[in-house]
Amino acid sequence: MTHTINPSRRLLLQSLAMGAGAAILQGCQTVPAPQSIPSASHRLYLTACSGIIPAKQIQLALPRLARAGFTLENTAALERKYLRFAGTDAERAADLNALLTQSQLPSLVVAGRGGYGAMRLLPQIDFARLGARLRESGMPLIGYSDFCAIQLALLAKSGMGSFAGPMLGDFGNAHPSSYAINEFFSTLTTPQRSLHVAGPCGRASGEGIFWGGNLSVLSSLVGTPYLPDIKGGLLFLEDVGEQPYRVERMLQQLHLAGVLSRQQAIFLGDFSMQKHVDVYDPRYDFDAVVAELRRISGVPVFTGLPFGHIANKTTMPLGFPTRFRADGDSLTLQFLNYPTISPLGLQPEALLDTQPA
Repeated sequence: MTHTINPSRRLLLQSLAMGAGAAILQGCQTVPAPQSIPSASHRLYLTACSGIIPAKQIQLALPRLARAGFTLENTAALERKYLRFAGTDAERAADLNALLTQSQLPSLVVAGRGGYGAMRLLPQIDFARLGARLRESGMPLIGYSDFCAIQLALLAKSGMGSFAGPMLGDFGNAHPSSYAINEFFSTLTTPQRSLHVAGPCGRASGEGIFWGGNLSVLSSLVGTPYLPDIKGGLLFLEDVGEQPYRVERMLQQLHLAGVLSRQQAIFLGDFSMQKHVDVYDPRYDFDAVVAELRRISGVPVFTGLPFGHIANKTTMPLGFPTRFRADGDSLTLQFLNYPTISPLGLQPEALLDTQPA
């Protein structure tokens, strides 16, 4: 399945015109819904819960985000280095624990990068209190890759969702993706959105909680209290750097743990499989993995969601109600009832600036 994208600046500016507060994309629709939660100012709080953040990404991303209309907070966390992590466990956990005591929460929280390390922090964070604060304030929490350990624990412990979306490294790319920027702002400022993925997909429909994240991280949480127990859910998975047999092994783990059979459907993002040849059988490829997943899960499996360790990624609410419909030629996901921010005062085109500050 493929998702049609248009990376032009003109589309970005048109789709994010002030007052519209919604995206108009080829292959992606906006559904009318209640007005988004207003924000007096756009305070963007940064976390560094995993690996060390490359200096070049910081140098490019921070000026762009500031020019886009965000007041940046906790930027000192981006400079931390301890062993292979962006600070000690205590320092990295403090990024999120600090949100428990702030009298007024920021507009949104964005993760610095993935890598490894977030899992080490889970016992040090009061996710029940954090989820309650996020729910009360309507503050989006955004990231992917290793950061999904935080997102999954938040959902498991508090029932509060978050967003699979770009991190600092995406905003600090030498040539940022206009599609990713467009999707980021359109999702965060539009209370309901639909994602349309074209391609053969069978026929099915349903509604449930859309949840998941990085397959390696999610499977590592099996047997812990930090993996959500979602029944009748819509499970989303992506990964990178894994050979086909390793992907299947992690899917088998989810199957043996009973996770897959409890879902209504499974949705796969990018796995970068074209870069990896299976060490045991060069003929065993991603299509074979998907076929095995369909066999062991017994539920519909859809591929081609534009998300993962790729430049042209969408932004998707996780842990919130979602409807899906597959009509044989295309798949549509309709995301519902997730928190948003006001588009007023934001200048998304500033994030496409490739000139140095």
